[in-house]
Amino acid sequence: MPGTAAPDVVGAFRFTCFAGQLLRDDPIVFPNQPGKSHLHQFYGNLEANASSTYSSLRKSGKSTCMSQLNRSAYWMPAMLDGKGNVVRPDHVQIYYKRRPKSDPQCKSVGGVEKGEGICTDLPNGLKFIFGYDMVTMKPPTGSLYYQCVGTGADASHSPNLAVAAGKCVAGGRVAAVVAAPPCWDGKNLDSPNHRDHVAYRSYGSWGYARCPSTHPYRIPTFTLLASYSIVSGDNIAAWRFSSDEMHPDLPHGTTYHADFFMAWDPVAKQMWHDNCINKLLSCSDGALGNGWKLKRSSDFVYKATPRLVRAT
Repeated sequence: MPGTAAPDVVGAFRFTCFAGQLLRDDPIVFPNQPGKSHLHQFYGNLEANASSTYSSLRKSGKSTCMSQLNRSAYWMPAMLDGKGNVVRPDHVQIYYKRRPKSDPQCKSVGGVEKGEGICTDLPNGLKFIFGYDMVTMKPPTGSLYYQCVGTGADASHSPNLAVAAGKCVAGGRVAAVVAAPPCWDGKNLDSPNHRDHVAYRSYGSWGYARCPSTHPYRIPTFTLLASYSIVSGDNIAAWRFSSDEMHPDLPHGTTYHADFFMAWDPVAKQMWHDNCINKLLSCSDGALGNGWKLKRSSDFVYKATPRLVRAT
């Protein structure tokens, strides 16, 4: 059984995914148009493609996220090494956090309780994009940053891969970290730009973080950390995302973004909401907070094998 997350005020649910299919598909931006997008690294449901819907994701597909109980689809631009190869992430860590529904700040937006928002569960079929906006080119959402880990690396946060290149060392890893929006309008599972139905908290003039009144529902937010191994001979300065090629004037790594299409098994999803989040537990490695946990698939690994594949 997971222990309490106190003195933290949020419950947490964490799990790990490994790299799945590489496709020039985007079922959110270009539904039913295979091959139209830049190259994406998928993880989660192994059958996700341009034609995926909530119904198709729920019906079938093994998952790279530990268990088929999570058939959600996640994808991001593929990492390229400048030599015609895709660098596959060793693993992607995802962790959901939110205050328990019983918390007074979970009842409203603003007011005497200084409410963050009306806490609710993740709705089935919710989908959105976060990080850099390829359409408007506004500053990235989700506190995007890069971090180097490993002996001799400088672990301070970097705004892009160009800056991180000078801090990382062979034998270590570079991680791309971005946080999904925690606020929802309570009505729409998608929006024309795939962003406006969700939002981020702000401090405004009131001095504490809360959802906007237009997006009063506080869903569990998740942080996504994609980790890439660095080996001797790698030229990190040449690494870039497939989406960077659409904006060659920007520093490598600037255009990083991620997509999410929610397709959790409803029973398992309710377990981690009810226990990990609402009982203020610190659940790791797929523990569901009630004595059960996600069972790892037999092919689950923490190292990308192969690490490099030819970009097609």
